[in-house]
Amino acid sequence: MKFPPHILLILATLLWGGNFVIGRAVTGEIPPFTLAFLRWCVAFVIFLPIVYKKLKIDWPKIKANRKIVVILSLTGIAAFNTLVYIGVYSTTSINASLMNSLTPIFIYILSFIVLKIRVTKHQMIGTIISIVGVLFILSGGKLSNIVSFTFNKGDLIILVAVLCWSIYSLLVKQYSNQLPGFSTFLVTIAVGAMILLPFTIYELLTLENPIIWSPKTIGAIFYVGIFASIIAFLSWNTGVVKIGANRASIFLNFIPVFATIFATIFLGEQLQIAQVIGGLAVISGVILTNRSKI
Repeated sequence: MKFPPHILLILATLLWGGNFVIGRAVTGEIPPFTLAFLRWCVAFVIFLPIVYKKLKIDWPKIKANRKIVVILSLTGIAAFNTLVYIGVYSTTSINASLMNSLTPIFIYILSFIVLKIRVTKHQMIGTIISIVGVLFILSGGKLSNIVSFTFNKGDLIILVAVLCWSIYSLLVKQYSNQLPGFSTFLVTIAVGAMILLPFTIYELLTLENPIIWSPKTIGAIFYVGIFASIIAFLSWNTGVVKIGANRASIFLNFIPVFATIFATIFLGEQLQIAQVIGGLAVISGVILTNRSKI
């Protein structure tokens, strides 16, 4: 059965929205590096049979671009999700997902700085609006916090995570003609897991009770490993192929919507007025930056 591309894109963002909530839900029960490592181990085991035959054909291309593949593994696999899981120890999953909406803005800024790509008027205005929105979220709507630079540590960690994901996304876009998508994703999962392994071992050896095994933690590992990784990835990429990356990027704004719904229902998080105002500003800015491309 073939699903319409819009349904696939919404499914992907729904599953990614759940990732922020799951990360927050198991804080204190499984440490962040371990959760990220186990996530990608599960994803690798599930994805390997799907891609193995194609990987043998694509290997020469991947080997020729191995430096880029390592950077993709470091930023998109090892760093991004681990930093998200660390950040949600100190901030809400709602805040984390709202700031994740800043990804397209970071990509535009990086494209301008690194690739010297011209920024349009819409992109400049949209970037400013989104940055103001993020500052509003970070400060809780209080000007005094902005002036004194009093921000939540978890929020700042999430911003670093979003920067890592933006670098990853920019590189994926730049090397899309040189690196085969599915095979590269499998290899980056493997390399990313190897990068995470020593940190995971350190956590397991130094923490007194590193993992509290329960149906909740086991379910969280399989959710982030299968649904938030493999199913979301396949759904997203299929949808992007059918309607194009520019039109698909708008669907990323559903991530904070779904994360907010899940967080209020399952975690009891309260939606604050600063989050609403700041989130609307971020999303409005992203839509404006994409306006000239749609």
